[in-house]
Amino acid sequence: MNCSSETFLHLDNLLDNIAENGYCIIENAISAELIAQLQQQCEAQETQFQHAKIGRHQDLQQASAIRSDKTKWFNGDTAAETSYLALMERIRVAINQNFYLGLFDYECHFAIYQQGDFYKKHLDAFKGKSNRVFTTVCYLNTPNQGGELLIYPEKGKEPLAKVAPKAGTLICFESERFPHEVLAAGSTRYSIAGWFRKNNSSANFVDPNQ
Repeated sequence: MNCSSETFLHLDNLLDNIAENGYCIIENAISAELIAQLQQQCEAQETQFQHAKIGRHQDLQQASAIRSDKTKWFNGDTAAETSYLALMERIRVAINQNFYLGLFDYECHFAIYQQGDFYKKHLDAFKGKSNRVFTTVCYLNTPNQGGELLIYPEKGKEPLAKVAPKAGTLICFESERFPHEVLAAGSTRYSIAGWFRKNNSSANFVDPNQ
């Protein structure tokens, strides 16, 4: 499946909202055909998903009191994954051209939240300690209830946004800036979580987060 040009009718909207607010929420951002293919892949490969962990690399650990979803990382082996990664690449290039951020690449995984699963309030990156710059969330289905994403301001307890899962919705926000959480799912919720990253390597050091 080739990237649909209609997907990028929303690109200016994404860039404008990032510039103004640091985050954006776009419904129907990705074609229904691609979303359906990705959801079908989730369902077909569900036995390959593993309990999600927190931390990075050697610090990875399962913490069921913090998050209870299951994940499977993209490897680009299917046409649907390749198409989705191509869309994210176009967004990465556009962000770099507009904001000169030097985003280096993009990584992502599928996430399944079954009934009762959640992810408590957290940051995806800490200032100066991660190469994750922007977080993305893409919903692959529209559950009956629950599973909302709450996005919080840097300071304050009241959320800036509460985003109910709806197939095709794409959310993008600054990883270091916005704490967020996923409320308990009322029924199965399929999504893709991803990160645009900068290259922290130097001549004498290779960033282990790459």
